[in-house]
Amino acid sequence: MGKTLFQKIWDEHVIHEREDGNALLYVDRHLTHDLHHRLFKVLQSKGLKVREPDKLFGVPDHSVPTTAKTVEDIPEGEMRETVAGLQQAADDFGFHHFSMTDERHGIVHVVGPEQGITLPGLTLVCGDSHTSTHGALGCIAFGIGSTEVQHVLITQTLWQRKPKTMRITITGQLGFGVSGKDVILAVIKKIGAAGGTGYAIEYAGSAIDGMSMEGRMTVCNMTIEAGARFGIIAPDDKTIEYCAGRPFAPQGEKWDEAKAYWRGLTSDAGARFDVEITLDGGAIAPMVTWGNSPQWVLPVTDCVPDPTSEVDPQVRADMEAALDYMDLKPGMALSDIKVDTVFIGACTNSRIEDMRAAAAVAKGRRAKARTLVVPGSGLVKKQAEAEGLDKIFIEAGMEWREPGCSMCIALNGDMLAPGERAASTSNRNFRGRQGPGSRTHLLSPAMAAAAAVTGHLTDVRTLIEEV
Repeated sequence: MGKTLFQKIWDEHVIHEREDGNALLYVDRHLTHDLHHRLFKVLQSKGLKVREPDKLFGVPDHSVPTTAKTVEDIPEGEMRETVAGLQQAADDFGFHHFSMTDERHGIVHVVGPEQGITLPGLTLVCGDSHTSTHGALGCIAFGIGSTEVQHVLITQTLWQRKPKTMRITITGQLGFGVSGKDVILAVIKKIGAAGGTGYAIEYAGSAIDGMSMEGRMTVCNMTIEAGARFGIIAPDDKTIEYCAGRPFAPQGEKWDEAKAYWRGLTSDAGARFDVEITLDGGAIAPMVTWGNSPQWVLPVTDCVPDPTSEVDPQVRADMEAALDYMDLKPGMALSDIKVDTVFIGACTNSRIEDMRAAAAVAKGRRAKARTLVVPGSGLVKKQAEAEGLDKIFIEAGMEWREPGCSMCIALNGDMLAPGERAASTSNRNFRGRQGPGSRTHLLSPAMAAAAAVTGHLTDVRTLIEEV
């Protein structure tokens, strides 16, 4: 019997396997961000060192205000402490660090692929659940907790139980105005917020093949919102072209060797998945969430659902609670929902393709709601400005910010006031995620820009022409 892509990479990294099924894996690359800076003090207090500092990469992002350019610009307090603490740890332990004054800095899950830290066939971990993003390049990438972070820092290994496998095949071609964000929201609607629990999900099919690398990263990013820690897509020519020439990618003869290896990283024809799911990509429309879970999502052309039509009493109660929190009425057209703030950014949708999609809608229009546009890295910001995208946003009355996690996590000064409603390109719409009492609707960058210039949730296809 053939092996899945996930099984191939997993097996190549197993150092030892116990009888209980747990395996000790070698970790190729380790990413860390500012919220874990205190763990390095724990190591120092025990007289321990980072095992392989050349394979550790620090990126301050969660606590970085998107109005600040240097650590000194951050108000004194916890935000500055976390950012400065990571810098100090890098100085003490000698690992790579992308400081705020380095144009390569940004959100850890944008910087990793951008710098070639993320590569096909690797194992990559980070103390952040959205590490699944990196699986879009054909590697095993997953988020870990603080205790596991310490274990990797000290040993460059990690104990893990091998998950089951699920393949989600997206057939056909995506329609006009439909993006990777719409695809993953449709997937979560199909399988539920816990549907992937215990599985590594491989995404496949012609719709996935047709996606850009940015779109694939968006899909894998929100795999965790479907309950799975691992999302992976087999590398192809697009992947290889994306990785070529990046700073931490192989060079010369090693590049040729890497390409040959990567081309073999596919699931075998006879590979058996524990679960197989298929969605028609051509039937997916621009999506938007209506509740406070990513699974509460519908096409923007639909209406707020009525809980009384749900036969399961627990689901009905959950829907009623969600509608109460979101202050929505059953039967209301989703396009009638007004927004106070629009956020375009986060590790889900802050790459150059996302900036271009939002700018295409904003061009020649004016924002009717407060709008924050936050590039995912200094390099994305630089490229966007070279293309004049920043001017489009600014002329539309939107705020063009410095890179960072921004309003996705509301730990850095960017947040909603209680009761405020946002159209957001981030990945989570849980209660209070963007600030206490905040109400969040998840959608794509183009859809977010459409909400910004109309003041309400809007089908972006009505604002732009198909090319």
